[in-house]
Amino acid sequence: MSHAHLPLMVWLSPSFPVGAFAYSHGLEWAFEAGDLTNADTLRDWLEALVGHGSLHNDLVLFTCAYNAFGAEDGAALSEVAELALALANSAERRLETVTQGNAFIAAVRAAWPCAAFDRLRAAWEGDIAYPIAVAAAASGHDVPLRPALETYSLAFVANLVSASVRLGIVGQTDGQRITAGLVPSLHAAATRAETATLADLGGCALRSDLASLRHETQYSRLFRS
Repeated sequence: MSHAHLPLMVWLSPSFPVGAFAYSHGLEWAFEAGDLTNADTLRDWLEALVGHGSLHNDLVLFTCAYNAFGAEDGAALSEVAELALALANSAERRLETVTQGNAFIAAVRAAWPCAAFDRLRAAWEGDIAYPIAVAAAASGHDVPLRPALETYSLAFVANLVSASVRLGIVGQTDGQRITAGLVPSLHAAATRAETATLADLGGCALRSDLASLRHETQYSRLFRS
């Protein structure tokens, strides 16, 4: 466990070349619409994503993919890779997960190669959603599932907080307070996801889903989603 966080810190760092900075996950539209106005509204929004929104589903998909890699179950891996794309409920959500997933695979293949990527390509020839890509690297390099889930979760929240700072919803200090305040929820989400199956997929963060759809036609935009 002591060495497990080292590759995770690299792969999920803001400097890793997946272009995460270019995506707001619908926050830009929510800010434009007046849903997000301060630290309290932003924290509530992110808490919903962690508990019963897109991050919840990402973590379930991550676990199922990780377990499929460990079992060398190509059929299960193909199912979860396809489902991860099907669950992207807007063009921009799909763009966000696919662009980052494909970029992650390319970067890790070049610098951190492992047999898991070959198993992934043998099972699924299409685009790779981001949680599936990170699960491949984690499994392929024997990174334990729990820290992988926790680090993925923290990176997700940190990226959206960074986007919120750039949008002017909160300042840097409030952004750090929000991230720190969500850590218990991230631990809880990882705990739930560690034993999850595909039957645990689902969510009810409807306003976030609508934001990703509305952002596609937003007139002035800083972000790609």
